[in-house]
Amino acid sequence: MRKRGKITDAVEKFSVIKTLQAIEDANVVLLVIDAREGISDQDLSLLGFILNSGRSLVIVVNKWDGLSQEVKEQVKETLDFRLGFIDFARVHFISALHGSGVGNLFESVREAYDSSTRRVSTAMLTRIMTMAVEDHQPPLVRGRRVKLKYAHAGGYNPPIVVIHGNQVKDLPDSYKRYLMNYFRKSLEVMGTPIRIQFKEGENPYANKRNTLTPTQMRKRKRLIKHIKKSK
Repeated sequence: MRKRGKITDAVEKFSVIKTLQAIEDANVVLLVIDAREGISDQDLSLLGFILNSGRSLVIVVNKWDGLSQEVKEQVKETLDFRLGFIDFARVHFISALHGSGVGNLFESVREAYDSSTRRVSTAMLTRIMTMAVEDHQPPLVRGRRVKLKYAHAGGYNPPIVVIHGNQVKDLPDSYKRYLMNYFRKSLEVMGTPIRIQFKEGENPYANKRNTLTPTQMRKRKRLIKHIKKSK
């Protein structure tokens, strides 16, 4: 995909649309960054689209050969500064022209795909969740501690972990990030984002009225009559 400033006609705009469609259809996306041009706004826009699509990711820095050591260090510092939040993706420095470093890409692609499609049992996910809570308990909400009950898989590619509990809607974002990172490290997931979904525990008696026996009905009427007289 060409840089945005070079898009001059309908054909180029169509190629952009096809690129975005290809990202949505892909299992693993290779985001190629030009080492000599640095990280552009378009690179960041594509990265945001990749993350929103939940695609596995490998970052490729091309045209690495021929750069001085000083420039290489500057490029790495820029990557750490602007892409530091993408801590799950492998970064490869290659030269497509000379073929250097290209062979190592396939191992990272395979790793990312395996991580995104790996099946994990409910028992394992619940055990990891319990360990996370034991290491760092959820915060108190209105004097009561948020209770996490169990976890199960909600989907794959990207992996989704569904956690059931009470008051989970009140969990702060910082604790949600803690849980996501805990699952990532425990499952040794690399190359793919993990999504955590929370579901409130349902009361089995909610929206259900008890059926009273005739004796209970008579007692209820007497109680109501007594309350009215005492007013």
